[in-house]
Amino acid sequence: MRVIDLSLTVDGEMPGVSISVAKRLEVEGWNATTLSLYSHCGTHMDAPRHFLSDGATLDQQDLSVCVGDAIVINLAPAAPKQLISVADLGMHAESISAGSRLLFRTDWHKRYGTPEYRNELPRISMELATWLVNRRVGMIGVEPPSVADVNNAVELTDVHQTLFRGNVLIVEGLANLDQLTQASVEFIALPMKVSGGDGSPVRAIAIER
Repeated sequence: MRVIDLSLTVDGEMPGVSISVAKRLEVEGWNATTLSLYSHCGTHMDAPRHFLSDGATLDQQDLSVCVGDAIVINLAPAAPKQLISVADLGMHAESISAGSRLLFRTDWHKRYGTPEYRNELPRISMELATWLVNRRVGMIGVEPPSVADVNNAVELTDVHQTLFRGNVLIVEGLANLDQLTQASVEFIALPMKVSGGDGSPVRAIAIER
């Protein structure tokens, strides 16, 4: 069994993160920190409540969708602002069915820490989002910080709402998909159980056997 960490490292340099000292070993007898985390920082999971006023929250998430076999869709290296279409699925399209989990490899995690990471991200087209819903896909995971253009409010809203209304779970900000060697892996990404939560950082991993 080989475990590949698909998560970005949470540190004080990550946008939306603040880490401060709460206790010191030398003073109180133990080390502890206070973490302030934006609900969509780093590698994270979106809940439908993120874009739907009546959408399900994180504490209502069916965890069985968060664990299981996932198909790796290799699109690397993705072009800046690439609009990912159904055609880009290639031969994988035939094997995608109800409940499928898809990991879109774009190698975009290599741009983390640059302006391009957020502002020129490759994203899921409305055509593809609709196709995924019609196929009743269970989950998609992407390397950019969003499945849609964060600088285009209409696209951002439409793509998220389409996927959420179709019960497609969204994981964003994945990393290290270039380390995967198999076309199908076991994927695990579990969010914090936040009451009323719209999103949460996750520790995402892939297992190759």
